[in-house]
Formats: sequence, C-alpha cells, structure tokens
Amino acid sequence: MAQAPPRIDFYLLDTSEADARELFCCRLTEKAYRQGYRVFILNAGGAATRALDLRLWTFRAGSFIPHAMAAQAEEEPVVLGEQPPAAAIDLLINLTAQCPDQWQRLSRIAEIITQHPEALACARERFRSYRDGGAKPTYHRVASSKPA
Repeated sequence: MAQAPPRIDFYLLDTSEADARELFCCRLTEKAYRQGYRVFILNAGGAATRALDLRLWTFRAGSFIPHAMAAQAEEEPVVLGEQPPAAAIDLLINLTAQCPDQWQRLSRIAEIITQHPEALACARERFRSYRDGGAKPTYHRVASSKPA
C-alpha cells in the first residue's frame, strides 16, 4: 500500500522581514512541541542555525523548547539541522530554498514564507514541486506581530 502524501502547509507572512520568519518558526515550533510532536527544523546551517538555536531559548519570556543541533541530538523533541533524519519526525519546518530530500516520506511539512520577492519565487517553485509530486499543499496568510 502506498504511503499518503504529506500534509504541506505554506505560511505566508505579511512582511518581508527575515526576523519575522524566524519568530514565526519559534512560535510554530513551540506549538508543535506543546502538542507532543517531534520537530525537525531544516536550515542552511552555520550562522543561521546558531541564531535560531539562540532564538528558540529567548524568543518569548518564559518559553522553553528543549532542542539540540542534529550532531548533538539524542532524545530532544526539537532538532535543528541541514539534513532530515532517518528517524521518524512529526513535523519538518523547512527554512531552506529547496524541497527537503525525500520529502514524500515525511508526514507533515511547514514552509514559512516572507513577502521578499526571491522568497516568494522560491516558494512558488516548491509549491509546484510538491503538487507535481502528488501532494496537495495549502497556504495560510499570517499577520506578523512584534514580540511582546
């Protein structure tokens, strides 16, 4: 029996600020963590990973999201890395410009898009790739907000 295609959600932010994307990622991660999901945040690595690592600890007063970098991860419910793991995850948050490798094997993917023209163009390509691969991606318009 063939595996059902993953649920793919595009969250279209109403701003072109990169900081809003990172903040929304933290909020989405926190929500998924509180629901007991195992989350993998796919990113380009380097400084972007270190910045997101710090942001997950500090994005909101009182927030606590136990997480680790992929190289050091053991049983953390949230992992940041450049390559999706072979282990089962409930949600992959894609912060890269490409579709994740072997995305068809995942159960759920979240794409966070700003209004930056290049980001929108890349998102359209990923949307088409997912659709052409048998998925039915949906998009949600999200009003950005500044942290309190």
